[in-house]
Amino acid sequence: MQIKKAVFPVAGLGTRFLPATKASPKEMLPLIDKPLVQYVVEEAVASGIEQILFVTGRSKRAIEDHFDIAFELESLLSNKGKDAELSQVRDIAEMVDIFYVRQKQAMGLGHAVLCARDFVGNEPFAVLLGDDIIDSPAPCLGQLLDVYRKYRGTVLALERVPMENISSYGCVQANPIYKKVFEVTDLVEKPKPEEAPSDMAIIGRYVLTPDIFPILERQKPGKGGEIQLTDAILQLSSNEAIYGCLFDGIRHDCGDKMGFLKATVDLALKREEFNGEFRKFLQERLGCC
Repeated sequence: MQIKKAVFPVAGLGTRFLPATKASPKEMLPLIDKPLVQYVVEEAVASGIEQILFVTGRSKRAIEDHFDIAFELESLLSNKGKDAELSQVRDIAEMVDIFYVRQKQAMGLGHAVLCARDFVGNEPFAVLLGDDIIDSPAPCLGQLLDVYRKYRGTVLALERVPMENISSYGCVQANPIYKKVFEVTDLVEKPKPEEAPSDMAIIGRYVLTPDIFPILERQKPGKGGEIQLTDAILQLSSNEAIYGCLFDGIRHDCGDKMGFLKATVDLALKREEFNGEFRKFLQERLGCC
């Protein structure tokens, strides 16, 4: 079965970026000239996704507006002969079918995924988190979907992280089965470094089977008093195999201010229009030759 649906949980308050996120969604913070969430939507579309559900909350209207048709703006650009800009704006509204549901209470990632049950139905689906911008030769989600097509089970994106940072992530114990593919034997949500089963962290890309929904429905709050997706996947592992994929690419944690700054510099240097002058500016600032 080809996976065509993806869920984007975007109901979080983005408190680490206050005051910028007081009235504007964190997902709409501009990374050079596109909001964070657009990068992730483009990754999903490049991976073959045709329908996206945003699980939103209050004050997230800007996300809906961004992916909607902008009649006045399109008319203005058309009248001024700005065809390139007009094409960019239209492409955003036409790239994929988008739906919305509201998560009325911030009860965790697991609860946000459960809110997508009616949209997903009885199909496997993808989950993408807008904090993680992944610069890769092949879309990260596409790499996970390749693993799903081979093994027909839940697939988690994995990244090796320094052990001193592992308590910020869910992490796995896993056995290698093929190149960068693993069979997961245990999952732990935000463990202390001395209690972590490995240095392989779960990052914001998942391919899930619909069997996760009955588990999430019964799930009790875990770490932080929230319904944790990691806990539900651990329960799911008693009934079906769970796989992990150490994806090829560079992840930028844009839910963190330092990660956001690094992403801005890295992605700018990859663009021809900025590479010369911006690189020279950085070298001058850092006293490089």
